Amino acid sequence: MRFSLGAAAMGGLVILAQAADCYTTSSTAQTDALAANALAKLVDYAAHNAGPKPKCTEKNVAKRREWGSLSVAERVAYTNAVKCLMTKPSKFDPAAVPGAKSLYDDFVAVHINQTLSIHFTGNFLSWHRYFTWAYEQALRNECGYKGYQPYWNWGRWAQNPLDSPLFDGGVGSIGGNGDYVPHGCSQALPNGLNCIPPGTGGGCVTTGPFANMTANLGPLSLTLSGIPGLENLDPAANPYTYNPRCLRRDVSSWVSQQWLNDRNTTDLIIENDNIADFQYVMQGDDFADGNFGVHTAGHFTIGGDPAGDFFVSPGDPAFYLHHAQIDRVWWIWQNQKPKERTNTVAGTLTFQNNPPSRDATLEDIVEMEHLATPRPMKQLMSTVGLKDSPLCYVYI
Repeated sequence: MRFSLGAAAMGGLVILAQAADCYTTSSTAQTDALAANALAKLVDYAAHNAGPKPKCTEKNVAKRREWGSLSVAERVAYTNAVKCLMTKPSKFDPAAVPGAKSLYDDFVAVHINQTLSIHFTGNFLSWHRYFTWAYEQALRNECGYKGYQPYWNWGRWAQNPLDSPLFDGGVGSIGGNGDYVPHGCSQALPNGLNCIPPGTGGGCVTTGPFANMTANLGPLSLTLSGIPGLENLDPAANPYTYNPRCLRRDVSSWVSQQWLNDRNTTDLIIENDNIADFQYVMQGDDFADGNFGVHTAGHFTIGGDPAGDFFVSPGDPAFYLHHAQIDRVWWIWQNQKPKERTNTVAGTLTFQNNPPSRDATLEDIVEMEHLATPRPMKQLMSTVGLKDSPLCYVYI
């Protein structure tokens, strides 16, 4: 074999709970078993397709881990790197993107710019895979982070996300919930059929590593309602307007309990044999029936502003843990049948094909502006360096 992970890494798939005391995690045994199967099949597939001198090997492959399996010190190292990124200067022309005040904001601006060509499109999964990787690289290269991008295994914490090590507001969290302020529904879906009941937050985040954080860009599609003054923030003609405001959250177990349990993820993987169905169900297969899908549900488990804003959601640091799990679920799905699924793509170039556009192909360029080198989609379909891919990571 030219590529292997060894017994130790394989064993790492059995993630031991290191959550806060008194928190009982839910089982993710079914999804994790699928992940173990995916890793074993990927090892075999890569061994036969990596060529004589593979760039991604057992020695240099990055191992992305679940947030709750990291030690508190490892989590703090990650959040410190994120805060460091918020101190690095933006690389955008301030006349063109006045709201980008840091390199962290640059990621938000790039997402805003491409939102309607990277959701419900043929490049949804590959674009966000590359975006999350570029963010991981920025943390490492700009801020000296030694680890890799962690993921949020939704099902482990779905019953009570507020008491989980993600959102409990402790030093090892990704920040707490917002302070409670009276507020209305969050309208997650564009047809207004799903009013997410107001939770115990809605106000500014004042606990954890991102207490008193400032969001600079947006809102463009505000979903949190009933908070005086917030709805008056208007980007007007320029979507990159500077609108400094506090990071708000309204963490919702109402959402997570319905759409983010282990069964939701397992069913998504095993019941959808083609990429068109898989990515469509993942994003919410039928808004008319009020089905969030795990993608929408992850964003609205966090809720608030900017996490609940379709365009500006990367403004909340929890975005990247959620999208690492989106990528992990795709990775698991791909590697159940790596020969058939690694390089499959479906969908057009525009949001739900509106306006009508051609089908996406593996030759289409995935554009990251100054965040990363433009690459054809075919280089982003495997996470272990196949087809000249810069990627070299697996999930454990």
